[in-house]
Amino acid sequence: MHHLATFLLVVLTCLFGCTPPEAPTDPEDTLAVPTPDTTLPAVTFYQGVDLSYVNQILDHGGTYRDSGEVRSPYRIFKDHGANLARFRLWHQPTWTRDVYGSAGTQLYNDLADVTEAIRLAKAQGMAINLDFHYSDTWTDPGKNQVPAAWRDITSLDVLADSIYQYTYQTLQHLAQRGLMPEMVQIGNEINCGFYFTEAPAGLPKASVCQEPAHWQALGQLLNAGIRAVREVAKSTDVQPQILLHVADPKNITWWFDNVTTTGQVHDFDVLGFSFYPLWHSEGVQLENLGEHVARYKSKYHKQVMILETAYPWTTEGADSYSNIFGSGTPLAGYPFTKTGQAQLLREMTRQMRNGGGYGIIYWEPAWITSQMKDLWGTGSSWENATLFDFQGAPLPGMAYLKE
Repeated sequence: MHHLATFLLVVLTCLFGCTPPEAPTDPEDTLAVPTPDTTLPAVTFYQGVDLSYVNQILDHGGTYRDSGEVRSPYRIFKDHGANLARFRLWHQPTWTRDVYGSAGTQLYNDLADVTEAIRLAKAQGMAINLDFHYSDTWTDPGKNQVPAAWRDITSLDVLADSIYQYTYQTLQHLAQRGLMPEMVQIGNEINCGFYFTEAPAGLPKASVCQEPAHWQALGQLLNAGIRAVREVAKSTDVQPQILLHVADPKNITWWFDNVTTTGQVHDFDVLGFSFYPLWHSEGVQLENLGEHVARYKSKYHKQVMILETAYPWTTEGADSYSNIFGSGTPLAGYPFTKTGQAQLLREMTRQMRNGGGYGIIYWEPAWITSQMKDLWGTGSSWENATLFDFQGAPLPGMAYLKE
């Protein structure tokens, strides 16, 4: 399906993850209305979808339908109201080919695959959020591993330069093809920082959750990635907004207070967070989400955006791959049904808009069952939390994209 030559990248980049200690009480309730930031564009509301798996699903037998016809999922989402597509980028994810054994022919979520995905999404008129993981595999609050290409780095300065060069060359590659993303994430769910599970040989495993002294190092790495985005943007028409991303809204104040003070990271545009209501309910519930979003905007003078969310529409499955969602108790008033999912997404949209939020991105809404493989199984562990039914047709929940 893809014929793009693999673009040789320079060094790696780091992201940390891990659940931090209990965040201190925040005095944000006393904050005043923020001063408008004229450097940001006029506020719109992004209804986004993370389509990182779509190319791989299509290559391995997945089929999507709309109005009774087989259609591209990129077109389906655009037709139903999505105006932003998010794609994760891994450094050198050879495992995405190796899981297929001798039948494996290409990598997924590498630069070639992501370049093609961005092309297809932009062809449908969608803006792009490029999510740098700075790793060969998943990074999240529990894991952040250094790319294999950077394991022998022995200096924080060299690591920062590697992040800069990798970010710069990746974006330059896209810009030269008219595919500059409108948003760039410097890290994915970096709650505890960069490479706290596995660090380059000469550097300590730095977790800001356990070692507050590491905030300065994290700031140096983040600022290196940010600087690369700004440098490439000088010669392009698209001026990407820079996003920082943590998981669970309970961590927002603790994390952004530290990264903007001790870490000295200021040049970013969007405060992003993951909010899965079934998992993230400590301190922030769906019914008071808008109030918290308004306070975050007031305190940090940044746009505020949900970068990942999802909710099940059934507890059933379409394959033998065990589902991540479905065994728990649904939120009151939002059963695990098609109607329950639709109602929750409408309420989340209402809360975000009322709080002055910048948008919502649904994580992997197209991960239907197919012969696609990941590290843990074949098919999908998410097909009961997509925005498609088991026949590949849009669910009622997809209507929230036009709310």
